[in-house]
Parts: sequence; C-alpha cells; structure tokens
Amino acid sequence: MAKTLTLWDRAPRWLARKLTRVSSNKQEDARQESELRNVCQENNWAVVECVSITLSGNSKERPDLERVMTLARDGKIQKVLVHEVSRVARRNSTAHKFVEDLAELGVSLWWNAQRIETLLPDGKRNPAAAIMFALLAEMARAEREQLIERTRSGLAEARRNGQVLGRPVGFRLDALKAHPDVVRMLRANKSIRDCALRCGCSPMTVQRVKRAMDATPAEAEK
Repeated sequence: MAKTLTLWDRAPRWLARKLTRVSSNKQEDARQESELRNVCQENNWAVVECVSITLSGNSKERPDLERVMTLARDGKIQKVLVHEVSRVARRNSTAHKFVEDLAELGVSLWWNAQRIETLLPDGKRNPAAAIMFALLAEMARAEREQLIERTRSGLAEARRNGQVLGRPVGFRLDALKAHPDVVRMLRANKSIRDCALRCGCSPMTVQRVKRAMDATPAEAEK
C-alpha cells in the first residue's frame, strides 16, 4: 500500500499527510478531513498523520509546517494533502518556500480544491501546478489584505460611534497571571514556538498571552 501523509486547515515514495486548519466551524473541519481521507482511499495512499494548523496562515511561526518538513526529511512521507492552497499559508514567501522545500525532498503537495499536485508521477515538477499555485497563493494574500482592511474600517467606525472595543483589562490580566512563565519568556524575546516548547503549552496559548501583553499597559500588569 502506498504511504500517505496528510496536512490539515492543517502525501506516494507515496506517503500522504493531511493538513487541516483549526476553525470554529467544526462541521467544516470534519468535511475537509472526510474529503481528504476519501482521496487517500481512492488512490490507495496510507494516512501517516494529520497535522492541525493552530496558528493564523499569516503567522511567521509555523510549528505545523515544521512538523511536516521533519517528516519529509525523515523520509516518512511522499505527499502532503491540503484542502486548498490557503491552508498552507497566506504569506506568499511562506507558501512558496514550503512547496520548494518539499519538492527538493521529492515530496508532492496535493490540494483538493483543484485536485492537482506539484510533482508529476515521475518526480518532476508539474508546470501547470506551479502556475496555479502561484496564482492561488496571490489570491489568498489579496483576500487576507481585503479582510484586514474591512476589519480596520469597521473598528474605526465603531470607535467613532463611541463603542468600547477589545477584551476588558481584567480579562487580559487573568491571562497574564495564569501564564507567568510565558510572560517571562516573551519578555526575553523568545519566539512563539520556543515559548510553547519551554513552557509546555500550545502556540495558541502563547499567542493569546502575547496579545494580552501588547494590549495591556505595563502599569496595569503590576
């Protein structure tokens, strides 16, 4: 049986890995996972591992993608399956580097939305997939910028109308008090991933603490 590695909103050597992105919409997550598993069954690819994306696709710290690269370097996977290109990253530089690094290791990226992959059966690069990937990655970046602009505009309008935005200071202080070790690490300029590993918590927790620190006046923390 061919081996398969899948990456989740998170591949044949032929190994597929599903990468799916964690979302508040659990039904959507389940649908993506089911579709990718069906692809593996149809192609006789064994699922080695499912990797959940727990950070924004625009984040520079991507332990999920690093996990996939570790499996690729160890020769444990040959394909990475994702639902769509934006599942990999919304930063063009991150997305393209990820695909290039996989290709150099002989690992192909398959995205289900267009049912196409970056490497041909003979291991050579797929020109059509490369063109499509570049276009879709740019569209994902543009979509994110439009979303940010709409959000900023909405927040500005809310402020003009006198609305108080954001978490209350007390809520943020609770987050800081609950994770003093994370606070110390962040103040020491450690990376999100390093903080998570050293403090034994998830990158999402570190991100939450970091946002609380950024939004809380230093004098209020005391």
